[in-house]
Amino acid sequence: MRTYDIEKREEIEEVIRACKTCYLAMSVDDKPYVLPMNFAFEGDTVILHSAQEGRMWESILKNPNVCINWTLGEELAWQNVQVGCSYRVKSKSVVLEGTVEFIDDFDEKYRCLELLMKQYSDREFKFGTPAVKNVGIFKVHISALGAREFGAKAITPWNS
Repeated sequence: MRTYDIEKREEIEEVIRACKTCYLAMSVDDKPYVLPMNFAFEGDTVILHSAQEGRMWESILKNPNVCINWTLGEELAWQNVQVGCSYRVKSKSVVLEGTVEFIDDFDEKYRCLELLMKQYSDREFKFGTPAVKNVGIFKVHISALGAREFGAKAITPWNS
């Protein structure tokens, strides 16, 4: 079983859109912190939302550089059932590095909330003014993006 880079942007986006959760990593004062988050993906940005207070919010105010991970798949596979080192979890993983931009404009926050809900439902939603004003919305602008497939079968002329 091999690990392969996923190089086509369309395949990377397929992995991201198939996931329900991303993991947002940040660091302040050399202390790492990671949280599972709901998300929306649009072009070269990831849209996230939260309360406008707390450890995460304070962390990204101090250091807007973040990393996001999506992982799809949890199937256990092995080459030899007797050999522990031959076991792998078959999965695809995307890692993104980027910089946070906080969104304050009401109309843009509303649009971002619509995009967030489209990630999880085909229904259309409406959001009240207090809900939009009180939610924290931020975009992560991509500076680096990479993806890999783990535990894939080796491609050889006889099995391709």
